[in-house]
Amino acid sequence: MQRFTLLLLLGAVVACAGGGGSMSPAAPSAGHGAITIQVIPNPIVATSLGGDRYEFPFEVVVRETGGHAVTINRVSADVVALGALRVAQESYDSAKIQSLGFPTSIAANGELRYRFAQRHSVTDDRLFGAVTAELTVEGTDNTGTPTTGRTSVTVTRK
Repeated sequence: MQRFTLLLLLGAVVACAGGGGSMSPAAPSAGHGAITIQVIPNPIVATSLGGDRYEFPFEVVVRETGGHAVTINRVSADVVALGALRVAQESYDSAKIQSLGFPTSIAANGELRYRFAQRHSVTDDRLFGAVTAELTVEGTDNTGTPTTGRTSVTVTRK
């Protein structure tokens, strides 16, 4: 479960470096920044590499949609199995994101796309289709107004 959380959180952290699947837009206020997050594809489709090894190809897109630059303050992932059992939670603040070598700014009306094809062992096939993660990106625009973007993602396999 921790590997799934870290896979999603790493993707979200990298995506915060600047700007098909589902996306939950932040409600923009007039004259304020807003963030949307998209994971493509959603669900992430794991491809078997043999044995318990799988590749998880996906793309994370972060967009600023309110017309103001946004600084990322926190990226979080909350992972739930079987609809109700919280199995993992991770959160990185801006200092941690920067320490990993990633910028924490998105230009006004900017978009960044990051592609991943991470490989991991999955020792229990029941996790496919039974785990959901909610990714949350919290930021502040260049007027000092807070903004939050959220999306949920699941994993299935071919």
